[in-house]
Amino acid sequence: MRIPAPSRRRRPASLAFTLIELLLVLVILGILAAIVVPKFAGRTEQARVTAAKTQLASFATALDAYEVDNGSYPKGKDGLLNLVQQPRDSQTWKGPYLKDIPADPWNRPYVYECPGRRNTTSYDLSSAGADGQDGTEDDITNFQLTR
Repeated sequence: MRIPAPSRRRRPASLAFTLIELLLVLVILGILAAIVVPKFAGRTEQARVTAAKTQLASFATALDAYEVDNGSYPKGKDGLLNLVQQPRDSQTWKGPYLKDIPADPWNRPYVYECPGRRNTTSYDLSSAGADGQDGTEDDITNFQLTR
């Protein structure tokens, strides 16, 4: 018994795309991209600002827990490290209060001071924002910037 070989038929020309049709689809996709992309372009920076505010809130929660356990907020500019590693002089530390100390959304460290210059009874915590300069209007802080 002989098995017939598969037939090699050619597709009719009507089933293939022409170069004009492909170019037309590319033009339509380009027009749609030109309309949609600018609407989402500003969202990246807005998402970074929101992420920084969220991180400041999580720092505040961890710092408050630290203060309850130890009687005061961590002192100095490197005080955020006390949320992850037990300080040598603390007998009542019940941390870690955070897994790690993340950088801000612009990949720079958060600035922590205790006692704060603006919040003299607690701490100042801030991110320099997109421009990377402290004291400008794009800073994200736990205090109000005054001009």
